[in-house]
Amino acid sequence: MNTLVLAAQAGAQGGGMGGMLIMMVAVFAIMYFFMIRPQQKKQKEIRNFQNSLQEGTKVVTGGGLYGTVKHVDLSTNIIEVEIARGVVVSVDKGYVFADASAQTAAKA
Repeated sequence: MNTLVLAAQAGAQGGGMGGMLIMMVAVFAIMYFFMIRPQQKKQKEIRNFQNSLQEGTKVVTGGGLYGTVKHVDLSTNIIEVEIARGVVVSVDKGYVFADASAQTAAKA
């Protein structure tokens, strides 16, 4: 009689394993749609902006410097940014981002 009860309990525990697997898949799906996917879309937008940089574009560097693009060298991926009148710095293209204040001014 005891073996029959133990066998029933073991069968019930195995059924819980499937429910746990479904919950894990659901949690991963929620994480993907709320965290991973939006981040990938934002990275794609940044990459597209960096690839379309032209002279005269207002940008922000990764270090927080605001300036205007003066020259784009695609062979070395270096952007020359004027941060003040006559002050030009060279920045890697990967560290140049869109100027948020210029975007909000354009929308208004």
